[in-house]
Amino acid sequence: MSDTWLGKINWSADGLVPTIAQEADTGKVLMVAWMNREAVKLTVETGQAVYWSRSRKKLWHKGEASGHIQKVNAIYLDCDEDVLLLTVEQVGGIACHTGRHSCFFNRLENGRWVVTAPVIKDPKEIYDK
Repeated sequence: MSDTWLGKINWSADGLVPTIAQEADTGKVLMVAWMNREAVKLTVETGQAVYWSRSRKKLWHKGEASGHIQKVNAIYLDCDEDVLLLTVEQVGGIACHTGRHSCFFNRLENGRWVVTAPVIKDPKEIYDK
């Protein structure tokens, strides 16, 4: 398969595109991350989400440390061609490094952030192996 389809994506000045991971069966937004060209290509090739870690400056195969991989069902490009949406199956039910199902668990209520989702598994049990 040719890589010409990658040219349709409007990459940021630093060569990245914001990417939303959405649970395929529930429609719940699990997380937002960044991808570069190599991450997108690897995601397509492997069928599993691969992101670019801006803090570590390296590719990050989702679940490489935790085992909580994301199996990609489909990849969508938005109308402005500058955001990707992955519909995924979240293996293990945990997408967030805090041990929660989704990274979006803080809800603004009356001027305060309120935690709205429980920790499914203590992060120390996930990452301190």
